[in-house]
Amino acid sequence: MRDFLVDVLEDAGYETVGAIDGVKAIERVSTGREHIDLVITDVRMPGASGAELLAAVREHRTEAPVIVITAFGSVHHAVEMVKAGAYHYLTKPFEATDLLASVEAALEASAPQREHARLRREVPLAPERIIGASRLMRELFDLIDRAARSSSTILLSGESGTGKELVARAVHEASGRRGPFIPVNCAAIPADLIESELFGHTDGAFTGARQARPGLFEAANGGTLFLDEVGELPLVVQPKLLRALQEGAVRRVGADREREVDARLVAATNRDLEVHVSQGRFREDLYWRLNVIPIHIPPLRERAMDIPLLVDHFMTRACLAAGRQPLDVAPDTLAILTAYSWPGNVRELENAVERALALARGPRLTPDDLPERIRTTGEAAAVIVRAQERRLTLRELEREYILETVHRTGGNKSRAAEMLGLDRKTLHRKLNEYGSE
Repeated sequence: MRDFLVDVLEDAGYETVGAIDGVKAIERVSTGREHIDLVITDVRMPGASGAELLAAVREHRTEAPVIVITAFGSVHHAVEMVKAGAYHYLTKPFEATDLLASVEAALEASAPQREHARLRREVPLAPERIIGASRLMRELFDLIDRAARSSSTILLSGESGTGKELVARAVHEASGRRGPFIPVNCAAIPADLIESELFGHTDGAFTGARQARPGLFEAANGGTLFLDEVGELPLVVQPKLLRALQEGAVRRVGADREREVDARLVAATNRDLEVHVSQGRFREDLYWRLNVIPIHIPPLRERAMDIPLLVDHFMTRACLAAGRQPLDVAPDTLAILTAYSWPGNVRELENAVERALALARGPRLTPDDLPERIRTTGEAAAVIVRAQERRLTLRELEREYILETVHRTGGNKSRAAEMLGLDRKTLHRKLNEYGSE
């Protein structure tokens, strides 16, 4: 049977290896020396059972689907394996076409998980502290590397929570500049103090200025000054910032001479500065001086492939801080997290992981550990994604979503009907149609 399976699969173009018994199969999936995309196993084997092999795959190759083959008398064992995480089972005897159809469907359904695993292996390509290996992030890392080689100003754009300060730090570290990295949030400084904060002041320049004090430009000399939320700068301060960038010199408030500074400026905004310019709220000449090298940081919803990497990172960091072992993340939990749109971006994901870890009821994170807004929205999106992968009809999608919702509510049909926007009578009728009442 094993030789037959190998021949059929290799004739179909798949690179296939065989294991003589359950023990050898467990060894092959556990070592990590081979790249395995899918496992086909019998229920009963010498040395170790199919259930034991499935457990090893779930531990070491979570992205690889498992197809179970079994004799008719052991179907109940195969069903139990499917409940434990196997993708599908085939009853002997079966046709080669049935096997190939199952393999194709399993590989198609597991493609996102296998891509996630590949990206995890390649995450060291990212700059330190920036997590991501998707195409968008690879392009970002390349742009960071190239931008760091120049001394031109950089304007970072992106939604709140996308990690603009991390990118600014990465630029500074890659630039080789020996001075410090000085971050400042322009929106957090009162308008009447921001000029003094940026450029410094002399003794007695204004009430309360009891001694001379350098500004942040001088503090960043030889390094990088990061101006976050630069769109919040008052109009009266903008000409002085423009001159500092053009001349490489600053004048402290109350001073009669300028001081030369060598600070590389990186600015960031989550607003559309061109709109601010058109409304007269931001100087056009300053905008073009800041926007020499524009870098856009994509929102998390556009790089969902990076979410498992970020979950791993936040989980590990939070567990180390709490002095506990990292928890496993259930596949359906990961599916929900990946499908959710994350309006708060990476910051919201980090918050959700820390919350789930703090409230987890067992050794793995389940959907019930997630905030309700993420769980309910993500579950709906995950069902649609799975339906697209499996090419379900609209009726099949409706059935799957209703049954999933009833399952998620623990069989509470009143709660399920409320979540689905149905009355109880309609829900009961549909469950009767599905044979699930």
